[in-house]
Amino acid sequence: MTGQLNFDSHASDVVAAAVQAVNVLTPGEALGRAYAADEPDVSGLAGGAEAAGKDVDELRGYASRLRAIFEAVDTGHIDQACVVTNALLADTQAVPRLIKHDNEPWHIHFHAGSASWARGWAASMATALAIVLGNPMSDRLGVCTATACDRVFVDVSRNGTKRFCSTACQNRIKAAAFRARKQV
Repeated sequence: MTGQLNFDSHASDVVAAAVQAVNVLTPGEALGRAYAADEPDVSGLAGGAEAAGKDVDELRGYASRLRAIFEAVDTGHIDQACVVTNALLADTQAVPRLIKHDNEPWHIHFHAGSASWARGWAASMATALAIVLGNPMSDRLGVCTATACDRVFVDVSRNGTKRFCSTACQNRIKAAAFRARKQV
């Protein structure tokens, strides 16, 4: 046991994919710099390396709605996060199905077999976030608190105190605080 929170292995993987999709497909700030999301790397998503531009653009539209879920939770508006999630579940026609493929054991997919790559991923991500939101630890979704960074994260730590999207942001803020203390 690692001491880390794990909602369900497949759902946790899809929540991590939602974090990746939001962070690479939505513009804003990342690691102290403006981030345009012009050339996103979606290769970490199954089928992403082969995804056509229109598929990535479709997922980009869903990613902005997924971002709204993280932002609502981060500001304590769980009800709003649930409203956005329910709308996304309906729009993507999320349907749980047990699937066995690629020498993997049976596991749940949350999209119709006929769904486009982007809609399939969006349905899965919305469902995984619904699992998180329906959990007593729904406050584990967040937005980085570092200056000039608005990337999202899911806090799977034991104590639930994560505030940064990455170690790089955490170190950047700690170094700035150290420099500020030294100037005094």
